Amino acid sequence: MSKSVDKYFSATVNCFKISCLFIVGMVLLLVWFWPMNSEAQSKPRQYLLALSKAEHTLTIVDAATFKVIAKVPVGPDPHEVVASSDGKTAYVSSYGGGRFHELDVIDIINQKLLTKVDTDPLKGLHGLMFANGKVWFTAEGSGSVGSYDPHTGKVDWSMTTGQDRTHMIYVTADGKKVYTTNVNSGTVSILTDTFPGKWVAKVVHVSKGAEGFDVSPNGGELWTAAATDGAISIIDLGSNKVSEKIDAKIFGANRLKFTPDGRRILVSSLSNGDLFIYDAQSRKELKRVNIGSGAAGILIEPNGSRAFIGCTADNYVAVVDLKTFQVINHIDVGNGPDGLAWAAQK
Repeated sequence: MSKSVDKYFSATVNCFKISCLFIVGMVLLLVWFWPMNSEAQSKPRQYLLALSKAEHTLTIVDAATFKVIAKVPVGPDPHEVVASSDGKTAYVSSYGGGRFHELDVIDIINQKLLTKVDTDPLKGLHGLMFANGKVWFTAEGSGSVGSYDPHTGKVDWSMTTGQDRTHMIYVTADGKKVYTTNVNSGTVSILTDTFPGKWVAKVVHVSKGAEGFDVSPNGGELWTAAATDGAISIIDLGSNKVSEKIDAKIFGANRLKFTPDGRRILVSSLSNGDLFIYDAQSRKELKRVNIGSGAAGILIEPNGSRAFIGCTADNYVAVVDLKTFQVINHIDVGNGPDGLAWAAQK
């Protein structure tokens, strides 16, 4: 083989080696960064949604940094907010002391109001829940509950409770049971769809002023706190009867929530600066956390690590670490914060 040919062959081999090394290196870099990139893409975006009653806005907050991303104007007296299961849409009820009949639909991704749904003759929209693909609400001024179907854009069902001030609501995942508190009647309504379209109602007497309530994660109990006598009533949902009454003395009790694991119950009070924390098994008070002058809305992060409390009188949302039971931050979402919701987008 001539020297020129030998040189050419050697250069070609070297180029091939370098190309191979380059390709191997790129593959290794892709292998190295792919899991991190994939993890970043799969990590859901999570938002805290908070209402300002005074400013008539829905504030969208980055749940990781507590940074306010946007404020979206909503109806004239916003009280409660809920997010769709995909975290892309929010729904806000306008209350007006039982007079207003407006449900606002908000695009969370594009941070804008999509539409205002007129629910008349169902008036005084307040409590909200998203379940079985629908928005369920109380209409206090009409003594009713109803559901809104986002696919048709219409209110597709309603039922009267026959009670005074039907205020807060909880709906099972399958949409077959609806629970409400009726503040002035001092009762809990249990509405059951026994056959498609055939609903029956059961009324359980608790305490006058019963407003905030929640159903345990296992579906076995309903706890509600009453503002008037400060008592917590526990309803056994197997028998639909009050099984126990705790003289908690949480006067002005406003909201009550279970932690996701069902072990703890948090209760806020509009007339007290403490957040009351109860043990679900022992029925005993575990801790009181001072969060301000008084509070309304309670939201517990799905992983159970933090609670967000709407401190209406103090004009902030308090962030409570549920491991240390300490207030770790305050979020400014506008004056008169109240209703809170969690939105998680994949």
